[in-house]
Amino acid sequence: MQLAQKVIIADDHPLFRAALKQAVMQAVPGVEIVEADSLSAVQGAAEQHVDADLILLDIHMPGAHGFSGLVFLRGQHPGVPVIVVSGSEEPHVMKRAMDYGASGFIPKSSPLEVISEAITQVLEGEEWLPQEISSVADLPEEDYKFASALASLTPQQFRVLTMLTEGLLNKQIAYELSVSEATIKAHVTAILRKLGVHS
Repeated sequence: MQLAQKVIIADDHPLFRAALKQAVMQAVPGVEIVEADSLSAVQGAAEQHVDADLILLDIHMPGAHGFSGLVFLRGQHPGVPVIVVSGSEEPHVMKRAMDYGASGFIPKSSPLEVISEAITQVLEGEEWLPQEISSVADLPEEDYKFASALASLTPQQFRVLTMLTEGLLNKQIAYELSVSEATIKAHVTAILRKLGVHS
């Protein structure tokens, strides 16, 4: 079995990133670790390190809204498995993460050995969940459609959408991304069309 050589750890808490790092090094000797502390940082890391073997993703990071980060990463980097690491331990949250394309779900309360075991299993091509969640209902069809529409956005469109959800105006987004306001308007039009919404 060929072990992974590169893992991206995305979490905004330095202490938890350190714990995840320890678990990854335990599971994958000689691994290269790339750290990210926000959604835009993990997007940049995934674009820069296309050879990454795994992404560990906290879904409650700055810039993330619900499962948007997971959906985006699965859409843009379908070849890289993503394990969601979360403080939520509700079965429906775990089920939803798996429905949106996660390869595993690790509650943050898990001991280090369990986290290592989950990482090893996913790197071997398996899925990993802490408990049986088959009793939870599947997602409604509209949620799947919206998720695939979200996954079809380009990285720049996703950044624009994230900034819009944070309440920034077109001209503020244009300034932040160093582009013209007309470019942002074109992105917004494309985003609305892809998501099938009017505003």
